[in-house]
Amino acid sequence: MKEERPDTHIELKVRALRYLARREHSRAELARKLSPHAESPAALELVLDELQGRRQLSDERYADVRTNWLSRKYGAAKIRHDLKAHGVAEAVIDRVSAEGDYDRAKAIVARKYRGPATTREEKAKRARFLQSRGFSYDVIRRLIDADPEAI
Repeated sequence: MKEERPDTHIELKVRALRYLARREHSRAELARKLSPHAESPAALELVLDELQGRRQLSDERYADVRTNWLSRKYGAAKIRHDLKAHGVAEAVIDRVSAEGDYDRAKAIVARKYRGPATTREEKAKRARFLQSRGFSYDVIRRLIDADPEAI
């Protein structure tokens, strides 16, 4: 059985660039993926710092891409939680705003449910659905109050 040896600096950098070519990664996520292959934590940090210095790795860019992708299905609270779980800094997460949450919630409800809710139970079910998707109570309440046919 062949024994695994740690990657050299160049091999580790190539592996990191392969990951980044597929999609954006946060620094913490890329560090987690590369750590089993690194010679040492210092070697890993050196590669990550080099990639960040050349702007090939960026938490801000990752947060923007991830936010745009998640905003099709989720509200601001769920997106913030996801970014935090992927190791994005609080300062970057704070830029994710609840702006446009009302329109997103309305579009998500329209895609999921074809017709308007006719009973109180159906409205409550849709409100719980939106809540599970990370939309705030204020957005859900505004949607119910503004357009009873929408939810």
